Amino acid sequence: MSEARMDTLPPEENRRRLEALARIWDNAPGWRGQLTAVNHGTVGLRFIATGFAFLLAGGALSMFIRLQLAWPGNQVLDPERYAQFVTLHGTTMMFLFAVPIMEGFAMYLLPKMLGARDLPFPRLGAFGYWCYLFGGLFLYSGLLFGEAPDGGWFMYVPLTDATYSPGRGVDFWLIGVTFAEIAAVTAAVELIVMILLCRAPGMDIRRMPLFAWAMLVTAFMIAFGFPPLILGSILLEIQRAFGFVFFDVARGGDPLLWQHLFWLFGHPEVYIIFLPAAGVVSMVVATFARRPIVGYLWIVLALVTTGFLSFGLWVHHMFAVGIPLLALAFFSAASMAVAIPTGIQVFAWLATLWAGRPWLRVPMLYLVGFFITFVGGGLTGVMVALVPFDWQVHDTHFVVAHLHYVLIGGLMFPMFAGLYYWLPLASGRMPSESLSRTAFWMVFTGFHLTFLPMHLTGLLGMTRRAYSYPEQLGVHWLNLLSTAAGFVLAAGTIAILVDAALCFRHGRPGRRNPWRAGTLEWALSHPVPAYNFASLPVVADRYPLWRDRGLAARTMEADGLLGDPSSGRRESLGTSILGGVPEQVIRLSGSSWQPLLCALTIAVLLACFIAGFYLGSALMLVVLLGQFCTWAWTTGDRHAPATVQAGPRLELPVQYACRNAPGWWALVVSLLIDGSLFASLVFAYFYLWLGTDAWPPAPMHAGAGAGAWAALALLGVCWIASATSARLMRRGGGRALALPLGVAALAGAGFLWMQWRAVASGTGAPGEHAYASVVWTLAGFHAVHVAVAMVVGLFVAARGQRGYVGVERPLEQRIAAALWAYVAAQGVMAWGVIHLFPEWA
Repeated sequence: MSEARMDTLPPEENRRRLEALARIWDNAPGWRGQLTAVNHGTVGLRFIATGFAFLLAGGALSMFIRLQLAWPGNQVLDPERYAQFVTLHGTTMMFLFAVPIMEGFAMYLLPKMLGARDLPFPRLGAFGYWCYLFGGLFLYSGLLFGEAPDGGWFMYVPLTDATYSPGRGVDFWLIGVTFAEIAAVTAAVELIVMILLCRAPGMDIRRMPLFAWAMLVTAFMIAFGFPPLILGSILLEIQRAFGFVFFDVARGGDPLLWQHLFWLFGHPEVYIIFLPAAGVVSMVVATFARRPIVGYLWIVLALVTTGFLSFGLWVHHMFAVGIPLLALAFFSAASMAVAIPTGIQVFAWLATLWAGRPWLRVPMLYLVGFFITFVGGGLTGVMVALVPFDWQVHDTHFVVAHLHYVLIGGLMFPMFAGLYYWLPLASGRMPSESLSRTAFWMVFTGFHLTFLPMHLTGLLGMTRRAYSYPEQLGVHWLNLLSTAAGFVLAAGTIAILVDAALCFRHGRPGRRNPWRAGTLEWALSHPVPAYNFASLPVVADRYPLWRDRGLAARTMEADGLLGDPSSGRRESLGTSILGGVPEQVIRLSGSSWQPLLCALTIAVLLACFIAGFYLGSALMLVVLLGQFCTWAWTTGDRHAPATVQAGPRLELPVQYACRNAPGWWALVVSLLIDGSLFASLVFAYFYLWLGTDAWPPAPMHAGAGAGAWAALALLGVCWIASATSARLMRRGGGRALALPLGVAALAGAGFLWMQWRAVASGTGAPGEHAYASVVWTLAGFHAVHVAVAMVVGLFVAARGQRGYVGVERPLEQRIAAALWAYVAAQGVMAWGVIHLFPEWA
């Protein structure tokens, strides 16, 4: 696509447009502006700063753990406090630091890197941040009440059920982590839509930066990997709070169900952490080798392959629980196979350096540390993938060493490389060369002297999670070395963070693009404007700044794409998924209190729940529903024109009239996530069935009686009524939506009544048997979806009455109809599992 620009733009007009853009996109001044900001730059930096704060908290806990283990018989912590610190350290690093901080990098960088002005759903990103912050504080608040979790970051049952953990510590973990994971899920939706639809014109899918590819694969992995953990947490919390028995062996449950659900999340989690870091490595290596990356296509294929394979590895965490030999062989082979795509990436990076002219600056120094450390972790990973070896080192410090080599080697070294690489972009200043190099050597030597000895202590028989160990084991000097080196590692990490913080005020002023990089984010001026580009760029290469020397200057002039801010709205460009062809103008939300207020309401709701004040939780749920409806009502524009002038000689529709609207794709991705959650619940049903002699146990039997068939028929009415809404709207406009969507809501209410009667008549109380527990949960899960579809349908009908939805703006009707279709399809599957399967089993 050729770049569309005006022939000339007078300097006065250019300055006026730049001032108008700044006025439209800037945050409000003062503390109010800080609380209401939704701009991706602000939200991304908040994620990064909060992630580093949790890194310091988790690191401080680890120092106490190391002091306790420094010598046999130490009394630094009592056993209970030691278990709490181990639990909080692992939970913090996995849930509150590793994933959120890479999401912060992605939120801050991707719009800049892809040539856009913001993420497609700014308020959703801000809402995710507040959930992340409050969820982390919720988890740590257990310390204030003397109820910190102590079941390990994996929370195995039955240790964590109400019998063996009667306090509230486990509840703080389950609720706090699930609360924080809202951020991961919302970020996955936002990043997928961003990468697919909001790239610069000309940036087809073969020209995307590799960091964007890595984040795209990661976001899909979050979409499919996090739901099993979320479901497991919900099931365990329901068991603890209401007496369900999913994991109670005496009543048909199985504790291994928790392990399956946890590790279905847990192993992809390792690659959810590693792949964004690999994307950072691909960006930094190309810049400091001063040439395009070698094997771009192979790296993309390796990222995608790693994403697929990671979901087939969860059982290698369960080699010691009694898995059949054939399954052991399969998962052992799959665990080793993942080394192939990882190796392809490593060889591509080395080939890039070999073919280029490497420039050894500080970011590159951290990549050298990454290569050495991560390859070591990968080799021990292949070792523990071998079943006989895994049985020997299972639950020893060898696994602890391997885990830290992979996570710190695969995340922290690339993350610090990325921090130093993009710090001049965020701050406009250069970090201290001497301090950053000193910190690197402290981190590098401290890390290896801390964790390399653990391989040996593990082989000598020191178990993980142990409070202490006998001196006769002969590992006390190795532990003392690990403890001393751990403090060096901690000091180096603090030095890096201090260096980064000082850089914003005291760093040496840097020029634009100090590394002479080739990707779009380096086209931005300092300080980076809130709107990023005055005119959105048009690109024709993977490294557009290397190909087009004048591109950076042109993006600062307001005479190109979306350079005219006369609409007074925040606008960005939407392009086609594969070709990067402009398709639509996306109108974005401005600063708002709603993300903060909704997150606060959820926090109060969960606090009431954990205190056992269930009526309070129900009331807050009503308040939350009202807030979300208010939020949704403020979206859209009933006065929006069908098309707008996006630039000289380029007129495009606004997103409300475009088939590839971001809202549509957000629905698709959200339903994929929900489908993964539903599939996990169906998996739980059949897993429990396989583990019991009688399913369902007599006299329970939720068969397919007349009431169940009537419920199914009403669900079909819901689908038919919603499907006809588009046809009626084309004839009568938005006001015609009231009839079909009202009929769907009435039929939905009838379905809920009939389904409840059918389940209640054939199933006992949920606490009597695991069968009853999982059937009631499955029916309740689908009932929530029916209720949501009813609310959405009535909401869209009301919007049709007020002119927000109509023939020219059909997006919301399409969303309501698609949601009903999904709910109906899910209902048919749930109905078959509940009512038909017992007839055949």
